[in-house]
Amino acid sequence: MKIVLLGTGTPNAEPDRAGSSLAIIVNNQPYLVDMGPGIVRRANAAYQAGIEALAMPNLTTAFLTHLHTDHTLGYADLIFTPWVLERHAPLTVYGPRGLKAMTRHLLAAYQADVRERIAGLEPANPGGFQVMVREVTPGLVHRDENVTVRAFAVRHGSWPAYGYRFESADRTVVVSGDTAPTEELVDHYAGCDVLIHEVYSTAGFAGRPLTWQRYHASVHTSSAELAAIAQVVQPGLLVLVHQLTWGVGGEALIAEIRAAGYHGAVLSGCDLDVI
Repeated sequence: MKIVLLGTGTPNAEPDRAGSSLAIIVNNQPYLVDMGPGIVRRANAAYQAGIEALAMPNLTTAFLTHLHTDHTLGYADLIFTPWVLERHAPLTVYGPRGLKAMTRHLLAAYQADVRERIAGLEPANPGGFQVMVREVTPGLVHRDENVTVRAFAVRHGSWPAYGYRFESADRTVVVSGDTAPTEELVDHYAGCDVLIHEVYSTAGFAGRPLTWQRYHASVHTSSAELAAIAQVVQPGLLVLVHQLTWGVGGEALIAEIRAAGYHGAVLSGCDLDVI
């Protein structure tokens, strides 16, 4: 199993961080998680850097943690651009309730484009823009010869939101999605080789307005809270993504986690890191 961080950003428009997205690759088959803005360009950048599994026709399976824009603004791009670039198979997407409606509206929004490409002179195929949507609930959501994927509920507002656990023959990877810390997370993270987790800086948080502090504390995980979780779970590697730092850099964020008592292996994730 190989992990490629495609986008490690947040809703903030940071030029060096695309929106939330990553690829888990097993036997040359990529499984995408989240579809933030920039996902397709980042996937192509990884392909050009030698990750052959991320060729456009291979982008056929994705898992969505929740419907926030920083996780979904690349969805239309993922539907249509790989199709234009010779993907023939439909895109299969797993995600929370509401995904079917979002998909239906996106396909309707681009129906003129689809009609022009299929009925016009462009040699477009009739299958590559189709989307197979699987709205999921907690539990087993996908199994094939490469991976077993389980969804688990996380706390991120009033709507359904999920993390995912990917198990292959050689590695177990957990992707937290956006979540506040809960006791149940420890069970879902247990025994993982890699834990890819969102985080916000405790120091940066202190300088935020009270209204934003109330929001972040209720739906996200601080560096101190993540350190406490990791201390119990002891993942082989903790990877920090969706970093809300408010001016605190990645190394300082790791230092916050160390100061809170966790001393295992930690990586401050950047776009196009390969793990």
